[in-house]
Amino acid sequence: MSIRWTYAFVDRPHDVFGRAGEFWTAVTDTRLSELRGERDEFVTLVPGEGDACVKVQGVVDGSGGAHLDFAVEDVPEFVVSALRLGAKAVADHGTLVVLRSPAGQLFCTVPWRGESVRPPVVRGSCLDQVCVDIPPSLYDAEVAFWSGLLPEWQSLPGSLPEFHVIKPPPGLPIRILLQRLDEERPLSAHLDLACADIEATRAAHERLGARLVAHGSHWTVMRDPADGLYCLTGRDPETGGLPSGS
Repeated sequence: MSIRWTYAFVDRPHDVFGRAGEFWTAVTDTRLSELRGERDEFVTLVPGEGDACVKVQGVVDGSGGAHLDFAVEDVPEFVVSALRLGAKAVADHGTLVVLRSPAGQLFCTVPWRGESVRPPVVRGSCLDQVCVDIPPSLYDAEVAFWSGLLPEWQSLPGSLPEFHVIKPPPGLPIRILLQRLDEERPLSAHLDLACADIEATRAAHERLGARLVAHGSHWTVMRDPADGLYCLTGRDPETGGLPSGS
């Protein structure tokens, strides 16, 4: 099984879908593709250089969040592997299969269509990570699931005990961070940007309508104009690693 490309999805309520698209195209220096889907609920952020790796989805139920799409050479093979490891099938549209991890995180698999070139870093930042926030009782099983599903990726302890990184092979644009929550509450997921200068990126995002929520040890929590949470992290936007190299 070979994963050839990854997409990060910005999931936001459908009534603020347009607002999300405007903000995230400005942040990533991209343009919107034509709308797709039965309700015009899907759009791709198209970069000026390289291949797209971020999409926006307008969701009908819930407040949204984030999820991953895996572009693979063999969709049925990927699905069989995921089910064997404990995933559940949510919907099968033939060329698109929606799945749910053991802890409840949605993800999709689609056919690879030749994507191979990462977009460039934009003004010192790069949207490069989906962080899954996992209740403590499900954390170990979720780490085992993603490590088993992605055997060609590196499964590594993070910078703090509550973090675990699933790092893709060179060339793939989106990585996974698994975070153990400090209390039993529902699983969620959000996007992370790697930033050469968090404060400069924060100021730029605030000018575009984002709001500061909180500061962490090497990250800043933000809320975009569509009311979705995301983080600015102090990682190298070219490599995704912390300054220490982790």
